[in-house]
Amino acid sequence: MMMPGPRNLITDVPGLLVGNAADGDLKSGVTVLTAPERFTAAVHVMGGAPGTRETDLLAPDKSVAQVDALVLAGGSAYGLDACSGVVDGLRAEGRGFRIGPAVIPLVPGAIVFDLLNGGRKDWDENPYRALGRGALAAAGTDFALGSAGAGTGALTAMLKGGLGSASLRLPGGATVGALVAANPMGSATTPGERHFWAAPFEIDAEFGGLGPDPASGLGRTLASRKAAAMHGASERANTTIAIVATDAPLSKAQCQRVAMAAHDGIGRAVVPAHGPGDGDLVFAVSTGTAAQGDDRLLAEIGHAASLCLARAIARAVFLARPAPGDILPCWNAG
Repeated sequence: MMMPGPRNLITDVPGLLVGNAADGDLKSGVTVLTAPERFTAAVHVMGGAPGTRETDLLAPDKSVAQVDALVLAGGSAYGLDACSGVVDGLRAEGRGFRIGPAVIPLVPGAIVFDLLNGGRKDWDENPYRALGRGALAAAGTDFALGSAGAGTGALTAMLKGGLGSASLRLPGGATVGALVAANPMGSATTPGERHFWAAPFEIDAEFGGLGPDPASGLGRTLASRKAAAMHGASERANTTIAIVATDAPLSKAQCQRVAMAAHDGIGRAVVPAHGPGDGDLVFAVSTGTAAQGDDRLLAEIGHAASLCLARAIARAVFLARPAPGDILPCWNAG
């Protein structure tokens, strides 16, 4: 039976490190995933409005095999500059792809839209480059969830969103984890905001232990406090962006297949998901340090990644905390 790792975080995958940086007045932040050694990565996009940097190089037919870090950031298009800050930090450490004497850190990233969440957005200088470098500097095996990093200003349809993570250890020994900034158009909770859509996949009361909603016929109403708070401007003010990872050795093509399977986790945890105003995107990472597997293991990894992602989305909302100027309530207001 699959069971969570000791931290129930993506950093249960050996070698992976995650760092957060945020600005409370801005109500936004950055989350960076990196590792001492470069790792294989791919991506799959299912939302209609993605915001990305350097994701083309992750396609299986592209020559770049591995990258140095991945970035999840708030700030919409401004947040893509967080990748530049991470590049600066990695270059200062001498880390990156080498061509002769040149060192080029490879840092794909994706953003959520959090520009209308009540935070201060009247900056003169884009703050995300510094936040990116700060998140890289903070990278470690333990990191905050909820209103932290790229999830600082995230919002779901009805409640504050946030940063979430979860992990599973497979019976064969490989570990799978997920990291997500949950800012969807849809809701992570059923009507009444007591039960999570992801409740059937919850382990050890990790997001409240209340179980599935006993009601039936759900999903036929699409109420949105976010749309009301933004006076209808939330149509494109959304996105769930995630990273799933494993220590099983996978090729770029296999990572892409895992990323595709992991999107099921968004569909299980958010209703509705993958809309035209969402930029739903999943990166998939392989550190390749576990024992070699086969195609049956690949299917198991994809399934585990979807379970981890569903749980991570619910944990993001469950662990969000209130802050001055919020336009939406938290699931747990204490």
